[in-house]
Amino acid sequence: MSTRPKRALGQHWLVDENILHVIGRLAELDPDDVVLEIGPGLGVLTTYLADRARLVHAIEVDRTLEDALHERLAGRENVDLAFGDALALLRPSFAPPPDKLVANLPYNVATPIVVESLAALPTVELWCVMVQREVADRFFAAPATKDYGAVSVVLQLAAERTGFHPVARTCFRPPPNVDSALVAFRRTRAWDSELERVRNLAQAAFAHRRKTLANSLELAGVVDRGRAAAALAGLGCAESVRAEELEPGELLRLSELLA
Repeated sequence: MSTRPKRALGQHWLVDENILHVIGRLAELDPDDVVLEIGPGLGVLTTYLADRARLVHAIEVDRTLEDALHERLAGRENVDLAFGDALALLRPSFAPPPDKLVANLPYNVATPIVVESLAALPTVELWCVMVQREVADRFFAAPATKDYGAVSVVLQLAAERTGFHPVARTCFRPPPNVDSALVAFRRTRAWDSELERVRNLAQAAFAHRRKTLANSLELAGVVDRGRAAAALAGLGCAESVRAEELEPGELLRLSELLA
């Protein structure tokens, strides 16, 4: 079967092994680690992780890579390889449960995987992920910038960035048409109903980012404009404020006032 990367799946094989050492450093790999890898591809990163961790859970959506992966991982009994949609498999049923998520994420699902893993995998404490540079910039963007959005709010409430490393296009085969970056971050609070509530609010708040926050929430069907304006007043914000002007903590407080 073909092992050519599939554009529809956002596949770009990592071929520069120097980047593996950067990943190892940012992921703070330890022999006792149980690592979750999503999108192992041809297994280059998988073998690196398996040689340095107690166990690697690897999830690959592309069944045509099965033979190549089994050949590459032959003899490494500390790799638990599964095939399927990672988003459907992100649940706390891994045995043993992972404490780190380390992956060259498929570009087309990188953001939902990061956000869903925060909520669905309570044992994961540290992430080191390869994503598009523009996605990496969004993760920990400051308020009132073009990169700041719903994912910025969620990540900054739940985690802190611990590392960042730009990655050249030549490190992949085929070279992508976008720049990439490694981002490492550590969980700072457990996922709870409060974070779930603010995630839903942030998605609605930034759904119409050119409009005022009150209008955006009404358009998204979350709350009527008058109630949103009253809650904003409780925060000391003008009715004309936009979502991008509020810091993550302010949006968390807003979600409490609207609850």
